[in-house]
Amino acid sequence: MKKKILIFVTLLAFFGLTLAGCSNDKKSVAQEANTTDTWSSIKKRGRVIIGLDDTFVPMGFREKNGKLVGYDIDLAKAVFKQYGIKADFQPIDWNMKETELRNRTIDLIWNGYTITPARKKQLMFSRPYMANRQVLVTKTKDNITSFKGMKGKTLGAQISFSGASLLDEHPAMLKNYIKNKTPVLYDSFNNTLMDLDDKRIQGLLIDSVYAGYYISKEKDPSSYRVTRGGFTGEDFAAGMRKGDKTLKKKVDQGLQHLANTGELQQINKKWFGNSNNSLIKPEK
Repeated sequence: MKKKILIFVTLLAFFGLTLAGCSNDKKSVAQEANTTDTWSSIKKRGRVIIGLDDTFVPMGFREKNGKLVGYDIDLAKAVFKQYGIKADFQPIDWNMKETELRNRTIDLIWNGYTITPARKKQLMFSRPYMANRQVLVTKTKDNITSFKGMKGKTLGAQISFSGASLLDEHPAMLKNYIKNKTPVLYDSFNNTLMDLDDKRIQGLLIDSVYAGYYISKEKDPSSYRVTRGGFTGEDFAAGMRKGDKTLKKKVDQGLQHLANTGELQQINKKWFGNSNNSLIKPEK
């Protein structure tokens, strides 16, 4: 009996040490992410690994031939080119992005990544470089220049975007003006533009990033008007480990340099035409 008790106690001690070791390993990974500056390692290997969701049009996505393209792809490449570093892009499970960053399988999250208070607790952000807001898209010839101009008119909104929920949260801004106080919901931006062209709807509430990209691909972008209202939005930035203070400094400086030289404006125009959501202006 005593022998069995001794074996049982030994096993408990073993498992206790094992669990403690696992806990310490997790703690050390988190501590390392918060305290280690990896810029010298990145510089030495000559490449930085950027995690992304490769289905996010137009920030980072695959063309039909499989080539990875997008606004953030061009922007990140241009930033690290200044330092002689190659930007490698690693598609990841977007739900695991912070874990991938903490475990150092990637160096950055750069893919239309929204700054939020919860995320700030886990990681560090670069300076915000793009604003994404809910905007009203109308036909220029209809001369609708404000949300109030939609009074009695039919509004379209996308099911999977935040526009529909914002209408309910702030009805006085737009919802109370539109016909029946109810939008027509769509699952495709292309379908909404077609209905807007065919006058089935007179306005569309949509993310400014999507609006700028898709309108720029139309035959006559000037036939559409984009009106900003009072809806709050979100800012995009690159996310990195809290210990990577040098990396943050380099990314921030690189973004400002692109704005100063005009290259940032060129990238914006390539992907969004005359629509400009950039938060970084050239220094005077």
